[in-house]
Amino acid sequence: MQTTLLTIRPEEAKRLETTYRVVRRSVDARQRDIKVNLTLLADDNGHFIPREAPVPLYEPPHFTDVTGKDVPHAYIVGAGPAGLFAALTLLEHGIKPIVFERGKPVSERKKDIAQLNRNIAFNPESNYCFGEGGAGTFSDGKLFSRSKKRGNMQRVMELFHHFGAPDTVLYEAHAHIGSDKLPRIIQNMRECILAHGGEIHFNLRFEDLRFLISLQSNDLLRCMGDLGVSDLGFSECPLILAIGHSAHDTYRMLDKAGVAMEAKGFAMGVRAEHPQELINRLFYHNASKTEIDLLGNASYSLVTQVNGHGVYSFCMCPGGHIVPAGSSNDGCVVNGMSASHRNSPFANSGMVVELHPGGHAMQALDYQEDYERLAKQHGGIGLQAPAQRMLDFVEGRHSASLPECSYLPGIVSSRMDEWLPEPIRTGLRQGFRDFDRKHKGFLTNEAVIVGVESRSSSPIRIVRDAETMQSLSHPWLYPCGEGAGYAGGITSSALDGINAALKIAERYGKQV
Repeated sequence: MQTTLLTIRPEEAKRLETTYRVVRRSVDARQRDIKVNLTLLADDNGHFIPREAPVPLYEPPHFTDVTGKDVPHAYIVGAGPAGLFAALTLLEHGIKPIVFERGKPVSERKKDIAQLNRNIAFNPESNYCFGEGGAGTFSDGKLFSRSKKRGNMQRVMELFHHFGAPDTVLYEAHAHIGSDKLPRIIQNMRECILAHGGEIHFNLRFEDLRFLISLQSNDLLRCMGDLGVSDLGFSECPLILAIGHSAHDTYRMLDKAGVAMEAKGFAMGVRAEHPQELINRLFYHNASKTEIDLLGNASYSLVTQVNGHGVYSFCMCPGGHIVPAGSSNDGCVVNGMSASHRNSPFANSGMVVELHPGGHAMQALDYQEDYERLAKQHGGIGLQAPAQRMLDFVEGRHSASLPECSYLPGIVSSRMDEWLPEPIRTGLRQGFRDFDRKHKGFLTNEAVIVGVESRSSSPIRIVRDAETMQSLSHPWLYPCGEGAGYAGGITSSALDGINAALKIAERYGKQV
């Protein structure tokens, strides 16, 4: 087998990718004449392999049944991508995963999120941040990362495909599942873990398991009987800590227990939303409707430097929606998502500024929470978020009216140019000007900024050994994923979870 790279027009690419086996696909929209880079699988004679040919896409996973067996086991805190992929990897090596998740299963989580979107009720344990699948489950499902992490990123895509993701996740440069499809895939993963003898316990927070005392004594404590899980028979064994970047209460508990942590650079800003038609016009160079239908709605990735701080777009959602993404009632946090078809009339992206606060880890967390409370003070009723037209923000004017916005709880006009803290305010103002110079029309009052985007990454790193992935202070702890400060998004978190599980397999003498 061999591969052939073609750089062709969108209509020809569409014909070929529906006929032959695609290995890689990306869109090059840098010039007015938009091209698609398409890599096709071919036989030794150079003939393209048909799409339906009986050629295996990849080697499927083999999970060991650990039901009722005296096998090694490991605990996992968090059922996000890091935790779930760690559990699946443990099963591949004959190790029983026992997973604890503070939130609910995806089917129950959907109901709480529906209440959240209608600004009716907020459940601090079941929302866009917490619950089965983690923060990415109902906020887009993009399988793309800037991370250069070591490991088999393609295997992450293969596992997603194995559990129900479309073929495109195997070859799209910026693969995307969509918030309408990802919950079912997460449920399939859970059913696989349970079917092979693993365990998943919902509605149990880390501190509910009485781990605080056990952390201080550097040993795992037997669960208390009143929790209903006393039969687990806790003993000293590896524990994968995959808590996610919004578990602020868990961070503080770990700090009190003496777990080694440090402040790290992170980024905060706002969500910027444009009409999707305007973004298509700017980034597809006035492409025809036929071309747009073939390519899908345009996305972008923007970056600049302002006074030594990086300013960049993050988690861009073409044809998407802005959603409430906080984990407490006293702050206002927004994020973006899009369904698999990406067909809403709006395009939104996080617009964030890099920050390097230094100091103690909890000071970085305090800074983030203060920013979210400030946004809440300038918002409206319930989850209504503060907003300002983009050009008004840059030029320092009150927005007498606001454009239509995808954020369902609603937005209220606010002088964000006055209350956003430095260097975020200055960075965004200059950043929007820089982006407009490259893409004339980006800075416009047709666009609205909504506050605040504060959870693009964790402000804390749970310090671990680079080789063993074990906590420097508690060697049976394996911090991983976005919450530990070693990943940024679904795919890099999943890969970090895989790597942590492989280290545990090595610890148990399993062949890796």
